[in-house]
Amino acid sequence: MDKKADQGNLLIVEDNPTNLSFLFNYLTKSGFKVLVATDGKTAIQRVEAAQPDLILLDVMMPGIDGFEVCKRLKENPSMRDIPVIFMTALSDTLNKVHGFEIGAVDYITKPIQPEEVVSRIQTHLTLRNLQKELQAKNEHLLQSQQQEKQRSLELEEALHKLQQTEVQLIQAEKMSSFGKIAAGIAHEINNPVNFIYGNLYHANEYIQDLFELITLYTQTYTHPPDKINRKIQEIELDFIQSDLPKLLESMQVGAERIRQTVSLLKNFFHLHEAELKFVDINQDINNTILLLQYHLDAKAGRPRIEVIKNYGNLPLVKCYASQLNQVFMNILTNAIDTLDEKYGKLKLEGEMWLIRGDRKIGEEEEEFVRSPLTPDHSQTPTIEISTESVDEAKVIIRIADNGSGMTEEVSQRIFDPFFSTKPVGSGTGLGLTISYQIIVEKHRGQLWVTSEMGKGTEFVIEIPIQS
Repeated sequence: MDKKADQGNLLIVEDNPTNLSFLFNYLTKSGFKVLVATDGKTAIQRVEAAQPDLILLDVMMPGIDGFEVCKRLKENPSMRDIPVIFMTALSDTLNKVHGFEIGAVDYITKPIQPEEVVSRIQTHLTLRNLQKELQAKNEHLLQSQQQEKQRSLELEEALHKLQQTEVQLIQAEKMSSFGKIAAGIAHEINNPVNFIYGNLYHANEYIQDLFELITLYTQTYTHPPDKINRKIQEIELDFIQSDLPKLLESMQVGAERIRQTVSLLKNFFHLHEAELKFVDINQDINNTILLLQYHLDAKAGRPRIEVIKNYGNLPLVKCYASQLNQVFMNILTNAIDTLDEKYGKLKLEGEMWLIRGDRKIGEEEEEFVRSPLTPDHSQTPTIEISTESVDEAKVIIRIADNGSGMTEEVSQRIFDPFFSTKPVGSGTGLGLTISYQIIVEKHRGQLWVTSEMGKGTEFVIEIPIQS
């Protein structure tokens, strides 16, 4: 391969000598200036000293792994804008999603295909150069606002489209990865659990038969030999006869709980079902709540979260079920986070997390009008979920909490890409952006928020019955 013009400075971080040598030689011949590091600590030092244009970063390394290296780079203002491409195994879908969340721009699967590597590097170097150009042009536009106002608007629109595209790519990768993980769990766990669950009944019958035989034996031979009497006392036969059925019952309850959890995962992602289908919205909300049950439980300093459900009689809604469940998950997770923040300093109180029984709205009842921002449970963290059908044409879902609320400024930006009020590392700022796109663009619906500082927040979802 002929020597090409300098295309950029790269840092390869790889602890496998064979892979490192191969990439170094190929990329050098392709016209790049290449630095190398074989461990995370050395990699961070090289980045600080050389400020490369792009980093190829292996995930699995001794000492500081690739994820930790990327996290540290993104926390440093002087290095956070350097694109990081992870190199990982094809089956590591969970690691890929985690890599996007901590700041990577792409990933390359092993075994390495050199042409793919060069293509991806050139793409992200071009994107970075474009972003630098946009930033420089924006600074220039601020100095001549009147003359360059139209051009500034066009650049902002281009940047917004770029962000929207990035959000969609991340969402697609996440949902694909999570769906594959859920399918793997359902397949790998469901079969052995069903085997155990199905055989517990027969095991219980066999044990009862053995107990009956022992009872018949003791009734027939009232004076067994001393050796048998000693063994009976040693193993505490009476205790075994009373405790073993309870043990089997506990095993049956545990196996049933696992089956229910697997079923919830399958229902949440609607595995092996059509993407666009008719679903029971109330049931999908219930499934999401059950998946979040652990987070609703009491924490140190925060009582259990009460979930109040006011469900209307809804028709089946034609929608993208797994994506709509993701919206419910994002909004409920945000509600839990804000309740953690507000009630984190209160003493643990309350008996058990309570989900009140569904209160159906009959035709004879008046259309409910509620004030979610002034709940009666001032000392109890509460999430209230209401659903209703309007004119047999659309469904409205309200999810309200009595958390800290938001300022008007935050409310106006809450659906912006990468906007987050959480500490660095606690979120990507994409959850509500993705939710907005799913409702508005995918389902032709509406999503809005009302909030009052100190009283709480309510998200309202409106989607047509026939999306």
